Amino acid sequence: MMTKKQIPAIIGYQIFFIMLPVTIYFTLSYKLSDGNPKYVNILSVFLNIITIYNNTMNNLAGKTALITGASKRLGRATAVALAENGINTIIHYNNSEEDAAETVKLSIEKDVISDKLKYDFNDINGIKKLINEAKNVTGKLDFLINSASIYPVDSLHSLSESNLTNTININSLAPFVLAREFKNICSRGAIINFLDARMTDFEPDHISYQLSKQMLFNLTKMMSLEFAPSIRVNAVAPGIIIPDNISDEESLIRLKEGNPLKRIGTPEEVSSTVLFLLRNDFITGQVIYVDGGRNLRGNVYGY
Repeated sequence: MMTKKQIPAIIGYQIFFIMLPVTIYFTLSYKLSDGNPKYVNILSVFLNIITIYNNTMNNLAGKTALITGASKRLGRATAVALAENGINTIIHYNNSEEDAAETVKLSIEKDVISDKLKYDFNDINGIKKLINEAKNVTGKLDFLINSASIYPVDSLHSLSESNLTNTININSLAPFVLAREFKNICSRGAIINFLDARMTDFEPDHISYQLSKQMLFNLTKMMSLEFAPSIRVNAVAPGIIIPDNISDEESLIRLKEGNPLKRIGTPEEVSSTVLFLLRNDFITGQVIYVDGGRNLRGNVYGY
């Protein structure tokens, strides 16, 4: 479903790319009467360029995406980037209602439909309803972006069974259940899971988090095979992205030294990768590291 403001822009876009080749065709027809084959080749190349551009650069407007954990940080940045490209956004949140409302406001400012839905991912059976509720907002659902996660502090010595279960429920099982329900009700579409570039390394203070992201990594590969050809499943693995809670220059310099590009990434660099994966219909089962090459330095698990 498209907003009233989207419709004129899309119609104008289509008219332009229909009429322009026609105009050129009739302009060249006079030249073609001379029997010069080069004008035939010029027209053919031009029409191919227009077709490719039309199919790849504006294939997102009017579609609808559910973005989990979209009330703040990378989830919000992704939702706003999708809205800027004409995608209606369904904002999932758990506790941060005010932040979710702000994300909805930012999306609506981009002339798309947006709404927020509250769900606790500890209730695995309950979240099955989330996909249906998201679809009801616009009458369809095209994309699922699994960005919600928690980042608890725990070690091999301190990790409890309950903490491990809770982290896996939110970071791994919930995205899987949502993806499976998405596959069941959507004839075509794309799923993007948010991983972490550090999942290939060893983080002694975040064991449950690392295990959960490794599990989602493997689920991404499995689902890309099982859900094909109608549903594509990919993932992005962000590295150190400009954090909300670090402002001192010393900490930022230390973080920059952690990757070969010697800088911290931005939320926009992550969201642009999401858009790339949504646009390209011939990519599935891939994980793109958006980490400045950080994953190349630590590779304990061989991913």
